[in-house]
Amino acid sequence: MGAKIDIPMFVLAGGFGTRLRSVVPDVPKPLAPVHNKPFLFYLINNWIDQGVREFIFLLHYEADKIIKFLENSEFKKLNPDLKISYVVEPVPLGTGGAVKFALEQYSIDGPFLVANADTWLGKGVQSLIASPLPSIVTVAVSNVSRYGEVYINDGIVESFAEKCQTYKKGQVNAGMYLLSAGPFLELTETTFSIETAILPKLVAAKKLGATPLDCNFIDIGIPEDYQNFCNWLK
Repeated sequence: MGAKIDIPMFVLAGGFGTRLRSVVPDVPKPLAPVHNKPFLFYLINNWIDQGVREFIFLLHYEADKIIKFLENSEFKKLNPDLKISYVVEPVPLGTGGAVKFALEQYSIDGPFLVANADTWLGKGVQSLIASPLPSIVTVAVSNVSRYGEVYINDGIVESFAEKCQTYKKGQVNAGMYLLSAGPFLELTETTFSIETAILPKLVAAKKLGATPLDCNFIDIGIPEDYQNFCNWLK
């Protein structure tokens, strides 16, 4: 088990999951069933094993179902020092707007982690915590076209390439971040994306670190990769 981490992890779990709805029509994407348990069950256990002790879930679409799962789970019983809370966006605010909303609700002004509720990373929390603030996790994939490529030089993100049709290997944004409150709270907008409003400014200032990982990386956002995760876990 990883050393205990004393900063919160914001979990982005408010999306509509439209691409997965053809095979998971009845529950929000984080609750997609995997061998009779929600995908989120495996994520939370993995993060706990890596040392996370405070979760703040950022919710919107079918928030009541995720809240019911969190409140009925035994995570806190099995881990007495665990804190699990959530905020529900009144309207969809985008990934960045959701984080800003939570920062304001909980009066957080220091560093924090951000992770996606639809992406499995086998490890990375401890490596990210040991990285300079701010940083993102990247992973090498055989085909960057679905994600867009991350270009790194001497541990610093130089640029992000848009999604493209070119089939090639490369590093991609794995959707886990170590960030601080300042860049979010400075924005006057309420609805915005981390990927378009926060990260590009950090890259332009040459302040965004990169933490490349060699581990399992599965985004269950499309049916094929959801099935891949089910098969892999089996």
